Amino acid sequence: MIAKLRRKFIAAAISSVALVLTVIMAVINTANYRSVVKNSDRLIELIQENGGDFPAVPAEEEKLPERDGLFGRGGRDKRFSGGELSPEMPFQTRYFTVSFKDGETPAANVGRIAAVTEEQAVDYAEQLFSEGKTSGFYGDYRYGLSSGGETSMYVFVDCRKELETFRAFLKASVLVSAGGLALVAGLVTLISGLVLRPAAESAAKQKRFITDASHELKTPLTIIEANTEVLEMESGENEWTESIRNQVKRLTSMTEKLVFLSRMDEEKKPQKERLDFSSLAQETADSFRAVAESKGKKLETHIENGLYVRGDSQMLIQLISLLLDNSVKYSDEGGSISLSLKSSGRNRILTVENTVESIRQGKLDEFFERFYREDSSRNSAAGGCGIGLSAAREIVSAHKGKITAFSDDGRSVRITAVLPA
Repeated sequence: MIAKLRRKFIAAAISSVALVLTVIMAVINTANYRSVVKNSDRLIELIQENGGDFPAVPAEEEKLPERDGLFGRGGRDKRFSGGELSPEMPFQTRYFTVSFKDGETPAANVGRIAAVTEEQAVDYAEQLFSEGKTSGFYGDYRYGLSSGGETSMYVFVDCRKELETFRAFLKASVLVSAGGLALVAGLVTLISGLVLRPAAESAAKQKRFITDASHELKTPLTIIEANTEVLEMESGENEWTESIRNQVKRLTSMTEKLVFLSRMDEEKKPQKERLDFSSLAQETADSFRAVAESKGKKLETHIENGLYVRGDSQMLIQLISLLLDNSVKYSDEGGSISLSLKSSGRNRILTVENTVESIRQGKLDEFFERFYREDSSRNSAAGGCGIGLSAAREIVSAHKGKITAFSDDGRSVRITAVLPA
């Protein structure tokens, strides 16, 4: 149990850190990408406003008259990405344009770029124009289409350097995050043992207490049973001696189940072997038939022949016994109990169903919690201690299976165990 809790703790911690790192990387890299797109679009818009050429940037000492422009009012207020337009910007920006005019051949201007010929530029623009695209990326080129009168113009801005920087940062952030996550995983694995040590010590003490208490209870229970036999020999059987015997049986059964659960918590793997599950289920059910009939209840079986599983025979016998014992105890007076076993692909479906007077409809998986009781149908008068189904769940879990409880109509309970073949 502690080992399982430790694995869950490590998984939760690593998942949380991974989620946080993923969100941080996504936010930062998305912001970087949007910055590249925003700057490129501003350049494209600026070039489009100047008829396909980069606007002249005045020298630092020159004064420009105020006028309305793309980036605000005033010649000196032209801004780009939050800063003034640099005099070096026209020489740093690589771009080309392609103009379309009705009835004329597209004209390309590649004077500001060396990597693209006029023919390539026209091909790029014609392809985009035929597809009806007005903005986006064509390879490492950011493009935009402007239309004015009879002329349309594509402006392509080379974003190779910016995109390479973005990709390098993205790669570095992924590698750093992965390394950080691996480091966190190592640290969490290391300290989880220290964090859970008190819980491990407490669980060990609990197991030791259960085992010791179970052994200590056996002696007084044996003495009580022997004294009851003496009383019955001297004064005969009566309702009091019968009650004592029933309570002794109940305590004995409870201590055995507690010891079993304590051992299961140690997570010892079952000794698996290939078993004829059909024969095992039939034999176990037959041993309960007389018990059910003695209580005025009917037990039916529907078992497919030749179904095999890999499992621990003693555990699987105990699983079937626990489910049938539960059904016999909690079914209504004169009720019926049904045990079925069938195949579903590579799984074996074991189902035990019994009628009840009344119960809540829907999922009833809380029945597998230790010492759980449902007042309306699972009362102490039935003689149960609330740990039988919990033990059944541990057996199924040890065999890598799944167990559920469900009521379709509020008048019956169906417990289904799915075990891999």
